[in-house]
Amino acid sequence: MLNAITDVEGIRVGHCSDFEGGTGCTVVLLDKGATCGIDVRGSAAGTRQVDALSVSHVVQEVHAVLLSGGSSFGLDATSGVMRYLEERDVGFDVGVAKIPIVPTAVIFDLGFADRRARPTPEMGYEACLKADKPVGEGSIGAGVGATVGKLFAMARAMKGGVGTASVTMPDGTVVAALAVVNAFGDILDNVTGKIMAGVRTAEGSLAFASTVECLKQGQVRRQFGLDNTTLAVVATNVRFNKREVTKVAQMAQGGLIKTISPVHTTFDGDVVFAVSLGEMNGDVNRIGVLGEFVVAEAIKRAIRKADGFGRLPAFKDIARGAKNVAPAGGVRPM
Repeated sequence: MLNAITDVEGIRVGHCSDFEGGTGCTVVLLDKGATCGIDVRGSAAGTRQVDALSVSHVVQEVHAVLLSGGSSFGLDATSGVMRYLEERDVGFDVGVAKIPIVPTAVIFDLGFADRRARPTPEMGYEACLKADKPVGEGSIGAGVGATVGKLFAMARAMKGGVGTASVTMPDGTVVAALAVVNAFGDILDNVTGKIMAGVRTAEGSLAFASTVECLKQGQVRRQFGLDNTTLAVVATNVRFNKREVTKVAQMAQGGLIKTISPVHTTFDGDVVFAVSLGEMNGDVNRIGVLGEFVVAEAIKRAIRKADGFGRLPAFKDIARGAKNVAPAGGVRPM
């Protein structure tokens, strides 16, 4: 087992990264299709083709899930994933063609490096070509420009990224998750309760200010911004219908609640997808609880693996006590 979402049979993950522009995309390919549900809690979500996940929609199967940077511009990367799948004759059969169903959600990362850089259809296609069982983590794919702790905008933020985790039960049940962590709030270790990454007391400082405490004291976000959002995909080899897998997505939001503080704000577009593959029988509540667990683990792994590229401090900088992580005037140019 890889402790990754690809531990669920039938899943491969690919990243395409624009390190110069500070953005990227991550595709979760579902080689034999999957039943998919969604739960949206943030107030600023950016999505595409998620209408197909409604329990009343005629489509019963999706073929990939795409997580992308670039805000709404990044939704264009979906076209590349669809082209990749169409070339392989994968999609919903409408008689004259097969239409790939690719639900997509985006994060806002335009403030990290080049605001003009955003994932393209070519990047979506390339991510599919790179899809494999081992899953890259940290500041890669959709996590390249991900950041956290943005009460005072980017100057006092820290680096986020992509993480994945899985759990296998004695009866063969597998539940796994992949998360892109780009939160307005701080990231907590839900075991110790300590802040792992988040808003800092000042530019250049490695001391945490605590977003919740700052809000309590009346230090609110003065300028409206949408430069946030945490996305997750939960997967299981248990067979569920749309209604059941949607409940798994709802319960898995608990992983965000336990590790992000505050979460589901007006500045976030938090979205959890859940996909069901395989033929095992299982209980919705059991899988939902395990989904919450792996989402929380994936979020923490995203923070532990993140790299600030010399622009913002990351968890690893805190761990080793790095000093000159950013100049006094703000983040470094890439």
